[in-house]
Amino acid sequence: MSPVIEKVFGPRVAPDFKQAHLLKYRLPAWFLAGAAVLLIISLFLPYWKMTLYAPQYPDGLTVVSYINRLGGRVDEVNILNQYIGMKPLQDAARLEKRIAVAAVVVLALLLMAAIEIHSPWAVLLAIPAALFPLGFLADLQYWLANFGLHLDPHAPLNMSVKPFIPRALGVGHIGQFSTQAVPAAGLILSIAASVLIFAGLWQQRRSSTPQRAKWS
Repeated sequence: MSPVIEKVFGPRVAPDFKQAHLLKYRLPAWFLAGAAVLLIISLFLPYWKMTLYAPQYPDGLTVVSYINRLGGRVDEVNILNQYIGMKPLQDAARLEKRIAVAAVVVLALLLMAAIEIHSPWAVLLAIPAALFPLGFLADLQYWLANFGLHLDPHAPLNMSVKPFIPRALGVGHIGQFSTQAVPAAGLILSIAASVLIFAGLWQQRRSSTPQRAKWS
């Protein structure tokens, strides 16, 4: 194996040694492949759920956010938000929603590629997927803050509601309204994928450090 290729793909273990420690060398691939599968499954599930409670809706209005669209009682929540001058929910993260599915598929493919890499390059391929849940929440919080801090000054209840920053997770209160935001199944799966990624990278590093018998 050339030095350049070995630098990228990392050291290779002799077949007889690998066969004797098969589980040790399969675990990283299982972890990373499992993470890729969880990310793909998460595309079909909601990532975030927010329930808004108002005097006229004591049981709450629930909005769910998938990776590329909104669901639930979006129109009714938008009507209530108009009173305090908040923009329609559909106006948030338009670019992110357009590229989200393709981006997650690319992250899953990078994880599959990282299975064959036994060098620090594996971390560079896998870390974007590992940080994806954090990126989703950070982007969500950005748009919530953007909408909450830029209220329409001509809204009916503008004088009674000051600009605010809604919470991406947890309970919030805005005038007579209250909200409860929680992670949904898709985000939970992506977090589980992150755990598998870190476990896979650790196991991969552990299996490639000792006993570096090269191909002849």
